Order: sequence, then C-alpha cells, then structure tokens
Amino acid sequence: MKKLTYKLNFKNNKHICIIVLLINFKNIILKGFSTTVKPNHIKTTNKMVITALMAALVMTSTFIKIQIPLGSSHTMIHLGNAFCILSGLLLGPVYGGLAAGIGSLLFDLLNPMFIMSAPTTLIFKFIMVFICGTISRQNKYKINTVWLYRIASTVGLFVYTTLYIIKTFIVNKFLIGMTLEATTLFIGKSLIVFFLNSLMAVIIAVPLSITLKRALKQNKMLDI
Repeated sequence: MKKLTYKLNFKNNKHICIIVLLINFKNIILKGFSTTVKPNHIKTTNKMVITALMAALVMTSTFIKIQIPLGSSHTMIHLGNAFCILSGLLLGPVYGGLAAGIGSLLFDLLNPMFIMSAPTTLIFKFIMVFICGTISRQNKYKINTVWLYRIASTVGLFVYTTLYIIKTFIVNKFLIGMTLEATTLFIGKSLIVFFLNSLMAVIIAVPLSITLKRALKQNKMLDI
C-alpha cells in the first residue's frame, strides 16, 4: 500500500492548520502525562486542550459566512454560534464559555470590520455559553435531554441577542448619533439575521453535542 503524504499550505489553510496543530498537541500532551500524572490531572489537561480545540473551531466556523451590509456597518449569517453552543453543551459553563469567547474574539481581531467589537464579543459570547452550559446541566425536572439542550441553547442565545440589542442601541443612538428611527430599523434588520443564526445554532449543536458526548464518554476523554 502506498504511503500518502498530505501537505497543508499555511497561507491558504491557516484555520485548518491551527486545528491540526491543536489535535497533535493534545495527543503529545496526553501521551507524555499518562505515565507521570494522576488521572484527575490528565482529565483537566484533556479538558483544557479540547477547550482550545473548540475555540479554534468557533473561530474557523465563523469564517463560514454570508456577509450582509447594514448601512455603514455589517452583519452576517455564519456557523460560529452553532459551535459556541456546542462548546457549552460539551464542556459546561466555564470551559465552554472560554472556548466560545476566545474563539469569537480571535475572529473579530482577524477581521477589520469587527475588530472594534472584539472586547464585547468576548464578554457576550462567554455569558451566552455560560448560561447555556449551566442550564444544560440542571435537570431536576427530568426533561428529555434533547429538549433540555434546546431550552438551554435558546435561553443562552436569547440573552446574547438582548445584550447585542442594548449595546447596539447605545452605540448607534448616543455615540454615533443616529436617529431613533434609524437605530430601530438597524436593530430590526439585525434581528432577522440573529434569528437565522440562532435557529441554525440549535439545529446543528443539539444533535451534534449528544453524539459527541456519547463518543467522548466511551473513549473516556472527558469526565462529563
């Protein structure tokens, strides 16, 4: 059988390269730690590396987008929120929130059109996923897992949208000086895009998280 060799061009595939490097880093770390570190420490290391991997996936998936102009600004339909929610459902509120926040922050820093919103993106995405991850782990009413995850995702996305509306209103009305009518119209158009992004996030993240959790449990990669 011939040995196949794949070569990635970093300039054209930088996001794929980041993911490949993180996967290799995870394997090296776990192999080195497996004989010298206690099992609890290995689980923590494993979780941290998977958090970094999810952050890279959040950033990369946000680049899969359809850009929509809104006057002097832009919004977009993208897959980033789906992987943010997936991070919360897989990793919980803190690690998931960090993955979502850092991944989204990196996207904004690499995109001149969104670089000014990078700090609030970090905070808002962390809050969104923290809420989603918290609710997904509180099932005292014994709700079906699929519906629990849908509720958790929807509440997190709703809070994120609310924070975005408040921020946009303050910036457009008081800092930029737009009229109330123009600000309201801007937010209304943005909400249509937010609804589509949120819908895609729930549709993609919920079933994918259930499948991945099952695989992670079977391979003892995460204590979830």
